[in-house]
Amino acid sequence: MPIPDRVNADWIATLGDDQLIDAEARLRAVFLTQETLEKQRRGARYAVLEGPEVLVTAWHRWVMVSNEARTRRLLVHQVR
Repeated sequence: MPIPDRVNADWIATLGDDQLIDAEARLRAVFLTQETLEKQRRGARYAVLEGPEVLVTAWHRWVMVSNEARTRRLLVHQVR
């Protein structure tokens, strides 16, 4: 299943529970990769919403899907 560049409520609403869990995991992995890079670069000055566009976009895409999973009371694996 392709994930659009611009995740929105309309797209999220088309997903079944299994698809939502898959999308959440994939988007979380992208965000964590970007977050790790930025934390290495900025250290103690790290702030997600003050990071580069790629980080903020990755966070926004993931958090929209993650919030919907939480709303649906789906179990998502929080492995770090």
